[in-house]
Amino acid sequence: MAAGRVLVIGLDPVRIPGWDPAPIVAGIARGQARFAELGIEADMCLVAPDEDAEAAIVEALTGNDYACVVVGGGIRKHEPLLELFERVVNLVHQHAPGAAIAFNSTPDDTADAALRWLR
Repeated sequence: MAAGRVLVIGLDPVRIPGWDPAPIVAGIARGQARFAELGIEADMCLVAPDEDAEAAIVEALTGNDYACVVVGGGIRKHEPLLELFERVVNLVHQHAPGAAIAFNSTPDDTADAALRWLR
């Protein structure tokens, strides 16, 4: 249906202390299944904000040629992570300048966010 590989950058729910990661892990799995249904190759880069997220993101961005990079809501919506969000956008701009940048609402609609730019 769509052409191009997608990178999804988000918070790793398993490495975020203080809450149950199960619902987000399940949502990510559903989102990945949707990519597969659509025949879209999608890679995940899940990071923890207290670790070296930037290095992991650069490694992911330079590992393949991406048509679209989806930045997850965990990074985007949580105000204390505003600086991380800025770094992510600028890293995409620097290391994948030809990639569209998309934003999802939930892990379940990640493929749909990418499709807005892959069509």
